Amino acid sequence: MQSRLSIFVSLLATATLAAGAKAAPFTYVNERFGTVCTFPDDIFTDRQPEPDNGDGQQWLSGDGASLTCSGILNIDDDTPKGFVAAEKASKEQGYKVTYSKAGKDWAVLSGLKDGNIFYERRLFGKDGVIRTVFVEYAPALKSKYDPLVGAIAGSLKGP
Repeated sequence: MQSRLSIFVSLLATATLAAGAKAAPFTYVNERFGTVCTFPDDIFTDRQPEPDNGDGQQWLSGDGASLTCSGILNIDDDTPKGFVAAEKASKEQGYKVTYSKAGKDWAVLSGLKDGNIFYERRLFGKDGVIRTVFVEYAPALKSKYDPLVGAIAGSLKGP
């Protein structure tokens, strides 16, 4: 029986090949919060400087897409349903949630932000940390990134 990781890597490789690129999975582990996410590092090649607070990391692709994997302390005792409700009610210019779903300890959002498509998954940990993966890309790149975001978001976990 295959392990979950090997199944994930196979799915990620298949999704990446379907998107027209060769997969090279990379697993990032954030030291401060233990946030983990896996993604194709042959697509997200430009690692940005880590913020001084060490809360996460961002990578950019050559075509302008971005991926952020991070964590924050849940100092407001936010919940998945509360997070989704607040984001859907946001009046931020250029921001619109078009899909949302929340579970007991997770939430996902998708929509438009400043003309780009975004996909966000958050895990609300029992350790008081919210772990997030956020992917953003131009609508013209939808056929490339849509097959990838589910596998990337599904790889998000904590310690």
